[in-house]
Amino acid sequence: MKYFLILLTSLFIFTGCSSKKYFEVEDTLGDYESNSAQLSDDIKSFNKVGATLDNGEIITKKGVSNFKLPEGFEFINLSEDTVISTNYLGKILLNKTEHEFSTGVVAASLNNNILSLVFMDNSIALYDINSKKILMKEYYSKSLANDTRIANPYYMGSLILFPTLDGKVIVVSAKTKKVIRTIVVDADSKFNNIIFLDVVNDTLIAASSNKIVSVGAGVVNLKQYNIRDIIAHEQDIYIATIDGQIIKTDISLNIQDRRKYKYAKFYALAYGTSLYALESQGYLINISNDFKTDKIYDFSFDNEKKVIAIDDIIYHNDEYFIVK
Repeated sequence: MKYFLILLTSLFIFTGCSSKKYFEVEDTLGDYESNSAQLSDDIKSFNKVGATLDNGEIITKKGVSNFKLPEGFEFINLSEDTVISTNYLGKILLNKTEHEFSTGVVAASLNNNILSLVFMDNSIALYDINSKKILMKEYYSKSLANDTRIANPYYMGSLILFPTLDGKVIVVSAKTKKVIRTIVVDADSKFNNIIFLDVVNDTLIAASSNKIVSVGAGVVNLKQYNIRDIIAHEQDIYIATIDGQIIKTDISLNIQDRRKYKYAKFYALAYGTSLYALESQGYLINISNDFKTDKIYDFSFDNEKKVIAIDDIIYHNDEYFIVK
């Protein structure tokens, strides 16, 4: 995996640190009180939907699981209660069942017996897990450098949405197994693989680390942001940017509200009853739903270790907690 996925820690977390300027707060509300629980080990790798711990156990959208991956495999998705993992060398596991391909798999989703795949060489495929046959395969431009947050394919009714490593979303008919549309999200950036893919109220939302697009009712909206994290909650999209902004948009990417935190470097966004942002200098920022006020807490964590947030849970170091 090391020779393919470039870990963007320096870009994703420490961009701008050469100026030696950091987010500072004169007064906080003190320590954030959370009922934290222990993980069985440190986080080894992660994407937007889960993580692998050093001991092979996994985190999914359902929380911490004692399901254990064999050595050399890493979690990429939970689909139809099936744990999908990869060794990046051509083998994937659907729970404990192995399937082998000629190229490493970096993203996958399962719907009934049809597995949608994104490969290391930026090809995409549909694969029948029963017959073990490739039903469709398309090739796209190779991408030699990628943000490690690689989105998985998405099943949307009769359509299958494939996020590519070169900044596109490929729309495939589940019936004909043919490409019916290509949506370009980010054609220019160096690290332009799709890091976020969701459908909100029948509107496709897709983002690279530099751009975000919404496609709905025949209308395409594209905005440019340097994105540290992005989440969807109900009908709203929340974006944390490299320049310290937290932006709330509707599904058409119209800005509803925004707040700016000078020199802030955000690790993750989580949503409990309102929005939370974890900041690199040991702060947890809680923004009110109307975006008019905030509460800033002290929150100690090791910023050299991996941090992820899934829905209302933040996982850090070797523990996790639910935001209020």
